[in-house]
Amino acid sequence: MHRRLLGRRPLLGLLALALLPLGCITINLRGGPPEKLVETTVHGKRGSKILLLSLDGVLTEKPEAQIFGTGESIVARVREELEKARKDDEIRALLLRINSPGGTVSASDNLYDEILRFKRERKLPVVAQLMGLATSGGYYVAMAADHVIAQPTSVTGSIGVIFGGVNLAGLMEKIGVEDQTLVSGAFKDAGSALRRMSPEERAQLQSVLGDMFDRFLQVVGDGRPALEAEAIARLADGRIYSAPQALSEGLVDEVGSIDTAVSTAERAAGLERSRVVTYHRPREHRANLYSASLTTPRFDLDIRRALPQLPSAAFLYLWPAAAH
Repeated sequence: MHRRLLGRRPLLGLLALALLPLGCITINLRGGPPEKLVETTVHGKRGSKILLLSLDGVLTEKPEAQIFGTGESIVARVREELEKARKDDEIRALLLRINSPGGTVSASDNLYDEILRFKRERKLPVVAQLMGLATSGGYYVAMAADHVIAQPTSVTGSIGVIFGGVNLAGLMEKIGVEDQTLVSGAFKDAGSALRRMSPEERAQLQSVLGDMFDRFLQVVGDGRPALEAEAIARLADGRIYSAPQALSEGLVDEVGSIDTAVSTAERAAGLERSRVVTYHRPREHRANLYSASLTTPRFDLDIRRALPQLPSAAFLYLWPAAAH
């Protein structure tokens, strides 16, 4: 048995090298469904628990792209972690560690809803720590917290919606390629890269984007009740903010480190001391408050594997400049 397994490793290595030209590919050598979550203490030694929930990278409902085995999306992972936390009465607070440029509208909203539901059901405080990047959908999710702290060097904001796309019609005309797509209705292929968009299509897509933008404004209003609607509208023009700027505008409550966030969570939960715990798969390494979140043992053949998980045409709560 061992000889057969060892014999396969060179073949896997050759396969990985052969697939390099294909771009962004992840190989999960373990295969099979994810292992059950286990708990590790990453800060403190005694007292009740604070659960550290990490939201890193592009937020999407799609599982990680893998060749062997099954991946998991960040939405599914967060739900699984919160379900486990619901059964543990020792958990007295939730600490969100956010380092994300945002992602799809639905993934951001799903994560926000999952955290809100957990907060309502368990009736415990939630503190968000914005790390280096917490823009658009990353900031959206932070609005589920009772207290938002930004790392002094954080970049946040980018409140808004984007529908990406390109128009290849001019290039197609130059090389003699014609779009012959058949549709059942006038708006069925609105936004297609193969032809120019009509004013009516642009207005229709803009109306959908407007509804999603209104949802974002509502979420910010619920999360920042001290901000007037006019102030939120002024701040939500898509621009990014430094941590001091975000504090000055009322988008965050405090500027500080993740240790500040732990102390804030302790005070909110009425704890004199605590243990910060995190959930992870048995083979995922967790050593301290900064340890990486969602990961699977794998070979990464291209570090740009996050963006191809997004659909080619999608409404996004995303700061695109940070997602490349």
